Amino acid sequence: MLGLIGKKVGMTQVFDANGRLTPVTVIKIEGNVVVAERTVESNGYEAAVLGSFDMKKNRVTKPYAGQFKDVCDPKKSLVEFRDFEQDVKKGDVLDVNLFKDISFVDVTGTSKGKGFQGGIKRFGHAGGRATHGSKFHRDLGGTAMCSTPSKVFKGHHMAGHMGVDKVTVQNLRVVRVDETLQVLMVKGAIPGPTSSTVIVKKAVKK
Repeated sequence: MLGLIGKKVGMTQVFDANGRLTPVTVIKIEGNVVVAERTVESNGYEAAVLGSFDMKKNRVTKPYAGQFKDVCDPKKSLVEFRDFEQDVKKGDVLDVNLFKDISFVDVTGTSKGKGFQGGIKRFGHAGGRATHGSKFHRDLGGTAMCSTPSKVFKGHHMAGHMGVDKVTVQNLRVVRVDETLQVLMVKGAIPGPTSSTVIVKKAVKK
């Protein structure tokens, strides 16, 4: 599975040769270093461990820095890509050219945090009438049965923490690969706030 670690820059729009406008998300791909290799003989499976984004030296502990010895400076993000479709070796640096011949990608990121929210916003409940005297405008409604067993079953839609979830958007079309700026432009929106770390992989359903 081909993939790279990137950073969400933001959204913009581009025009094609026919003048059609396409909304795109810009993903910055900094040098992805192959930090380690997983082999069938040693680990029971094949994978490539990629690292990206340099860490501040005062934040690096000795145990964490040990895995980067003789390879590169300690990296902030480490991601393991199983069954990497390209032959890579420890110390290789991958860039945005990896997606040069790929038309669709899947992007995984952490969604924006929205704090503590009620059932209306969190799950899209309809609520009650907005008319005078209804007393059921944005109420959650019943949560448990009045007979035995009188308990709230696991998974019931209630108020709680919303956002900061791992979200994957599939089949995003690659609009442009800029080798000079080392950015990838995909059609549509991806999860996470600006400057958040995302994982871009070759689409599994295309």
